[in-house]
Amino acid sequence: MTSISSDVIRGYNDTMILYLLQKKPSYGYEISKDIKSLSAEKYIIKETTLYSAFTRMETNGYVESYSQDAENGKRRTYYRITDKGRSYYKEKCEEWNLTKEVVEKFISNEG
Repeated sequence: MTSISSDVIRGYNDTMILYLLQKKPSYGYEISKDIKSLSAEKYIIKETTLYSAFTRMETNGYVESYSQDAENGKRRTYYRITDKGRSYYKEKCEEWNLTKEVVEKFISNEG
């Protein structure tokens, strides 16, 4: 099975994470599992990539983090999307549609 290169998808890690956070606040491991599952295991986000995305998005005001006790009693850092994050997500979706439109002009289905 072919998997997606992290170089190809790097610019859209934030978009995927924000997509998931629009549904509900979540934490790193759960988000990585959801990305793996939704991509049918064609993309597995590395832990370092995920946490650097959280840091970057928090710095930019797209997400907020907070600590909460999990069912097992462990303390976990959760992330929730902000209004600024929702706007950024919409911008990235528009950018993706344009990118896809341009790149598809150069993709051959032959061979």
